[in-house]
Amino acid sequence: MSSIMALLANAAGTNQVVLRDGAADFTYSEVVYKVQKIARLIRKAGVKRIALHADNSAAWILTDLACQEAEVLCLPLPLFFSAQQRAFALQSCGIDGVFTAAPQLFAEHFTETDAIACLPLTLLKNPHASTPLLPENTSKVTFTSGSTGTPKGVCLSTAQQLAQATALAEAVHIPNPVHLCVLPLSTLLENIAGVYAPLRAGGTVIVRSLHDLGFSGSRLVDPQKFLQMLTDVQPDSIILIPQLLQLLVHAVKQGWKPPLLRFIAVGGSKVSAALITEARALGLPVYEGYGLSECASVVSLNTPAADQAGSCGKPLSHAEVQIRQGEIVVSGNAMLGYVGEPASWNPPDIYTGDLGYIDAQGFLHINGRKKNLLISSYGRNISPEWVESELLSSPILAEAVVFGDARPNCVALLRAHSPDVLDIQLAAAVSVANARLPDYAQIKQWLRLDRPLAEGDGLVTENGRPRRDRIEQRFQQQIETLYTNYTE
Repeated sequence: MSSIMALLANAAGTNQVVLRDGAADFTYSEVVYKVQKIARLIRKAGVKRIALHADNSAAWILTDLACQEAEVLCLPLPLFFSAQQRAFALQSCGIDGVFTAAPQLFAEHFTETDAIACLPLTLLKNPHASTPLLPENTSKVTFTSGSTGTPKGVCLSTAQQLAQATALAEAVHIPNPVHLCVLPLSTLLENIAGVYAPLRAGGTVIVRSLHDLGFSGSRLVDPQKFLQMLTDVQPDSIILIPQLLQLLVHAVKQGWKPPLLRFIAVGGSKVSAALITEARALGLPVYEGYGLSECASVVSLNTPAADQAGSCGKPLSHAEVQIRQGEIVVSGNAMLGYVGEPASWNPPDIYTGDLGYIDAQGFLHINGRKKNLLISSYGRNISPEWVESELLSSPILAEAVVFGDARPNCVALLRAHSPDVLDIQLAAAVSVANARLPDYAQIKQWLRLDRPLAEGDGLVTENGRPRRDRIEQRFQQQIETLYTNYTE
């Protein structure tokens, strides 16, 4: 058995329920049987690099574990990826097999083979897949939401994922936890911290479809579904992004009674100390962490044993954190490298691009991003230049500046080439750009500029590039109004 399955064998009793979805409970023995059955199917099909494209479910987890059992590469594909992002990930990884509940999305290059007995997934094959450039021992490739339309694929080994799960289980230290998966399982954080770590601790993983949790795409559209699921399941632990934590805080203030949670991990983007303090005052045991895919997910985490609100906690046992010229640098569990980029393989250190410091007590603090990258409150990485380029592909637009860091969606300041352009035409241009973008990067509100930014004092560089911090400061009130007035 794979190392993670072997750990599960040591942590769980034969008849212990370790996995639950809305339709069935799975004991340890049943999980082993199904994982081995899927692994045999994988070996029989002869595929070596598998994409997993499905909603949150027991089937997703069993298939992910089966890829490790069969010693093949697994590429979790987020459902919210655009068609362009999906195609790029498949091609760059040389995927020759796809497990999916939506085979029509892959019909151009993949042909159907077998349905998995008792699982709502179909195995597709592509015998003509290219041979990718991958570092040795790559077991999983994780693509983030991507700061551009072609995000990088982070390569990880099974041992690295195991080290991460073990460090998390030891740090959180909840014996036999009941964990509800809230984030998409294609998100590395939920995959490792929400599945492997609870199983490592002898616990039970509960999984429901994203639709049943109130999500559509990458966004929560039905908060009541989400709250009701927490009430029904009564988990010990969940993992949240800041936007979902804000929802819980608001719900409790409105009279909702949360379950008796023991640990709420929050991360993905910057979380204010005030929000964490407020959440704790309302009885929500919230602990902020910090991580990135290049380090197999979580690097540092506040816990009941070591906690400081406003920090990102102390580094976990498997990671070493240093500050070099103000930048956070991590070693100890660094990725194998990026897909197709041999120069990136086997790095001794990961330069995170984040600015921060470690205080005298050993807690890590984040000051901000080194570059312009936006991280939405849903934890999605967005390059403003990427979105702006899509907007400016319209012939009627002369300028576009995008904002959205630590916000639930993106907004933009727009200027038309001519004052004769109507607002309805600007709206149409935004809609066209949005159609080419995944939902997390789409423009939800915009403000029309009446004059060029260059006419403002110091708002652009000499070569015409926007000075984003100055523009945001100049238009701060208008930007706040865009968010205040926005409704789904």
